[in-house]
Amino acid sequence: MEEPNLSFINKLSNGDKVFEEKIFAVIRREFPEEKEKYILSIKSKKYNKAAEDVHKLKHKISILGLKTSYDTAEKYEDNLKNESEILREEFESILENITRYLESTL
Repeated sequence: MEEPNLSFINKLSNGDKVFEEKIFAVIRREFPEEKEKYILSIKSKKYNKAAEDVHKLKHKISILGLKTSYDTAEKYEDNLKNESEILREEFESILENITRYLESTL
């Protein structure tokens, strides 16, 4: 499985450490909230809402340099729009991977 990284943030910041810290702080703050909203939506079988939640999470996945995971999230979002949970396990594994990364970089 891919590992989250800051390469995209570093490239985007062009060496501005304050900018990097701000972006990472936003991810660290928003990701757990967005993940929880997704979990509530999927448990309630609210597929359109879950697809919206995945769409929001997809941006965090991209910013953390997870290209393959982003592709998985994109396909899963489409599946949810069709009320299908195919790729759910893979997507939730991605979320757990990001959670571990964010917790380990406090």
